[in-house]
Amino acid sequence: MKIDKLKTWPKIDEQKPLVIAGPCSAESEEQMLAIAHQVKELDKVQVFRAGIWKPRTRPNTFEGVGMIGLPWLQRVKQETGLLVTTEVANASHVELALKHDIDILWIGARTTVSPFAVQEIAEALKGVDIPVMVKNPINADLALWMGAIERFYTVGLTKLAAIHRGFSSAEKTKYRNLPIWSIPIELKRNLPDLPIICDPSHIAGNRSLIAETCQKAMDVNMDGLMIETHINPDKALSDAKQQITPTRLTDIINNLSLRNEFSEDKNFEETLVKLRMGIDKVDREIIELLKMRMNAVYEIGQTKKDSNITPLQIGRMDHVMRERCQLASKIGLEEKYIEDLFHVIHTESVRQQTKIMNNFTPVKDDNEE
Repeated sequence: MKIDKLKTWPKIDEQKPLVIAGPCSAESEEQMLAIAHQVKELDKVQVFRAGIWKPRTRPNTFEGVGMIGLPWLQRVKQETGLLVTTEVANASHVELALKHDIDILWIGARTTVSPFAVQEIAEALKGVDIPVMVKNPINADLALWMGAIERFYTVGLTKLAAIHRGFSSAEKTKYRNLPIWSIPIELKRNLPDLPIICDPSHIAGNRSLIAETCQKAMDVNMDGLMIETHINPDKALSDAKQQITPTRLTDIINNLSLRNEFSEDKNFEETLVKLRMGIDKVDREIIELLKMRMNAVYEIGQTKKDSNITPLQIGRMDHVMRERCQLASKIGLEEKYIEDLFHVIHTESVRQQTKIMNNFTPVKDDNEE
């Protein structure tokens, strides 16, 4: 996929990060203009955002002002010169947004989960040269996220970006939505030209965590930030806890530490190459050891089959996890890192043993005796 860089989008410069700011929801024309003029004073904001149609989890809550908010966005654009963006969830939203000269559209997390809805929006945009940003689906499904982006690309849209807003989880953490940074990183690996913008507001769910989330996004080389900004966050009609004032937005952006992906320093690059060669060597050894471990798993699986023993033994799994995590802690590794690693290893071991139970015989390499 050949996706256009952000600098090719109309009126977007190469300044990094691209900053998109504005309220979660459009509440009134006065509110919109007041916020827009204040964020305009921070010369790093290029795009003003506001939700017009708000998909909410339950009915009888504020679901946005609807199409009457579109002229408000037009006025923001006229008075401040900022680009404007809003969320669309169906073809009729697209038609109305285009009629009101909205510069950029975004697809919400609840829409991304539905291929039917995404395809409907994509078809409505066929032949239209407009940037579209796609939020990750609510659940941690990389294929679903990529699929939504591909649907827009297939109808001819090349000004595309992804928005990382975190993933829902039953796990209780400090975040509203788990960042799971490995997923947007993998998205970037698969689609290296695709700009990725972080939505720290929805990841954090709490304004006290927004600054650190923004910094993490910059540390993993994301291209921009979409930050919910309100003149009176505590009085906001939706997502009050995760919105910040324009003054706080200024502080956060000005205090970001930005890092380069590459260096022109020849000595640095030579040193990095040597260090990476060391990692490559260790990685090859790890893979060889994993193969040796899997050979032992095959033998265990056959032994269990002969004795009619189930592949999954919870007690053994718990023992392995505790012992490996304790060992990791003793040598200075994070226990969570090792726990996640061995969860993957053990899951694959059980899967292979289950195949053996079902009369599948693993095929060994030609080099094995």
